[in-house]
Amino acid sequence: MSTNASGNTGPLGHPRGIGFGILLFIVTLGFYSYYWVYKTQEETKQHTGDGLGGVLGLVVWIIIGAVSAFVIPSEIGRMYQRDGQHSPVTGWTGLWLFPGAILVIPAIVWFVKIQGSLNTYWGAKASSGAAAAPADA
Repeated sequence: MSTNASGNTGPLGHPRGIGFGILLFIVTLGFYSYYWVYKTQEETKQHTGDGLGGVLGLVVWIIIGAVSAFVIPSEIGRMYQRDGQHSPVTGWTGLWLFPGAILVIPAIVWFVKIQGSLNTYWGAKASSGAAAAPADA
């Protein structure tokens, strides 16, 4: 497994609890999604130097959320691939939200796949970075 194959050198994002995220989606009647989309896309762009980023990603989510259902996993997939890893999600993962998030179970599956992939990536990078830090110092 190759690390930093093509520019994934920016700051790491933060793992987020999947169950807690689902709870916040429900309790806030979906408003947590705005924060989640902003943070997810901003952290991915900061780390890779590529992608929509937080503000544009949020605008796309609000105006045409169906597009974001495909863009978010696609950007995460490219982040994995640039790092020389097999991607657990692709743009096709967005099909879980088709025809919309009104279908609760597919929306939960989509979120679990996306946030789980991010948590795995951020956790692995943090572990390898922590292990490599003394050698680099």
